[in-house]
Amino acid sequence: MSTLIQARQLIKKFGALDAVAGIDFSVQKGECFGFLGPNGAGKTTLMKMIYCFSPRTSGSLSVFGSDPGVEAAAIKNRIGVVAQTDNLDDQLTVIQNLEVYAGYFGLSRKAARPRIESLIAFMALEAKAKASIRELSGGMKRRLVIARALLHDPELLILDEPTTGLDPQVRHLIWAKLRELKAQGTTLLLTTHYMEEAHELCDRLLVMDKGKVLDSGKPKELVAKSLAPYVLELPVAVKEALGALPPGVQLESHGDKLFHYSASPDALEKAALALKGDFRIRTTGLEDLFLKLTGRDLHESE
Repeated sequence: MSTLIQARQLIKKFGALDAVAGIDFSVQKGECFGFLGPNGAGKTTLMKMIYCFSPRTSGSLSVFGSDPGVEAAAIKNRIGVVAQTDNLDDQLTVIQNLEVYAGYFGLSRKAARPRIESLIAFMALEAKAKASIRELSGGMKRRLVIARALLHDPELLILDEPTTGLDPQVRHLIWAKLRELKAQGTTLLLTTHYMEEAHELCDRLLVMDKGKVLDSGKPKELVAKSLAPYVLELPVAVKEALGALPPGVQLESHGDKLFHYSASPDALEKAALALKGDFRIRTTGLEDLFLKLTGRDLHESE
């Protein structure tokens, strides 16, 4: 695999604020690489440096082996960008929006038409091809923005929180389309604060908060190295009623829930029965890991 993006000690400052504080990472051709973090973690700032919208303060950054600060035009011709905002022209139809955007890449309407028709079908927008943007739902607009980013057949597709605010049906449709693109060889780079989205799409993750890297690696491996495989969830009222806990049971609190981690689901079931409360036993996941890494974890009171 070849490296498409390489960052070393990448820093972006806004006055005294370190929005990105010395980050190292690399993205390989053909993978889906994700930046997972809460709002304000620095994800969008990082993306803007990669797609040549915002200059870095210091450190090194290369995209396709080129410096975004020096060869922005060459890089932009090889990437597609899906920003957080759906900046479509609501005076135009779906097709017209795509035709205008194709012109930015030197494609005539005639030359672009087959590609436009193909992308409209790919994003399941055939029924709305001649509709104005004002007639589209939020999910349709998001799919159109993704189609627009694919017009020039980019090698790298950058998506900044691509499914925020969308209902589950639309979210799953977009995930399916992104998996298709990856299978066709497109490299995907995305930011998200949805744990399920990160789990569904990403080959590797960089977990960040307050501009810093907290951990990185494959989703399952990140969870496995930091947490026991099973967790028992209980209402916090159980602990308040108990006083002393049964031997061997250590509960961690977060909000109105108690959590008990273990390598054995049988041990968790025994603990739950001893505690005599409503309970749920499940496998641990990215959300458990994220709460632990960000410091808003189960050891902190809300």
